[in-house]
Amino acid sequence: MGSLHALSRSAGMLLGAVVVAAVAGSVIVNLGVTDASASLSTDEQILRGRTLVIHHACGDCHGGGGNPAAEGWLAGMMDSTLEFKMGPFKTRPRNLTPDNMTGLGRFTERQIFNAIRYGLRPGETPDVAITSMTPGQGNFPAHPKYLAPPMPWPAFRHMTDQELWDIAAYLKRGVKPVKNRVMDSEGPPDFWASAYTPDKIGSYPSPPFPTAREAAGPGK
Repeated sequence: MGSLHALSRSAGMLLGAVVVAAVAGSVIVNLGVTDASASLSTDEQILRGRTLVIHHACGDCHGGGGNPAAEGWLAGMMDSTLEFKMGPFKTRPRNLTPDNMTGLGRFTERQIFNAIRYGLRPGETPDVAITSMTPGQGNFPAHPKYLAPPMPWPAFRHMTDQELWDIAAYLKRGVKPVKNRVMDSEGPPDFWASAYTPDKIGSYPSPPFPTAREAAGPGK
């Protein structure tokens, strides 16, 4: 009986060890799959952001045209040919590469998101979720400092949240930093606030479809 009990106990211990090893192996495999999926997801997001940056002609103003392999890709104004004249003011395309000193490196992806969705300068806007476009409400600055024209954020803001996050991910993690300090754009004392009122740029979100200027469908 003693030897039979010992044999049974040994078999039980062996089975337990096998179960533990199997569980541990499963956890390791699952962790590996999870990590790989996360990496793949990140890579896909950056590639989506890259496509959007190219299709929305960001390089036409910020450098490189539509070619991500071009010298000065998204590095901002490097000579006066990229300078814009907006009335009495000169505006200059900024360095969009993730350089910490001269580009977007010191800003978070949320600050970049807020810049595209709300037109807010990331250097003067904290890393917070914004839920309103009314100054002083929903974390929208009471005295907003807007991006200078001709940055077309009034159109870009209607992109989906995911698209804006994809662009932010690409600018922060998919572009090599380039040190290129661009002079600040000139502008009115209100930082263009008078140019970005709803009566001039429309509302966000867009009014429900159909408006009085749209057709609800064929024959309507």
